Amino acid sequence: MPPAGGPLTGLHPVHQHLPRRPTWLCRICAATWPCAGARMLLRVQYEADRVGLSVYLASQLFEATADLLTLNPDAVPDPRELFDRFVVWTARPPE
Repeated sequence: MPPAGGPLTGLHPVHQHLPRRPTWLCRICAATWPCAGARMLLRVQYEADRVGLSVYLASQLFEATADLLTLNPDAVPDPRELFDRFVVWTARPPE
């Protein structure tokens, strides 16, 4: 879970671009999650803790992999694409 408190406390969850499980598409914009909005909000929320952001998203990668495999066992998600989607961007400075 994202840390309690911080600049996003008090925002309604729908404003946080959360994933719709088991598809892992954004509840707001229907893009693959984490979408651009989620990435921006997560960067703000984890501004001083990039390692924490990476750990949180690695756990989400694990959950997404399980959901996507259960949803469609014949279409195994590409591990590299999922890793890039969930974790790699956390090491880069915001665009």
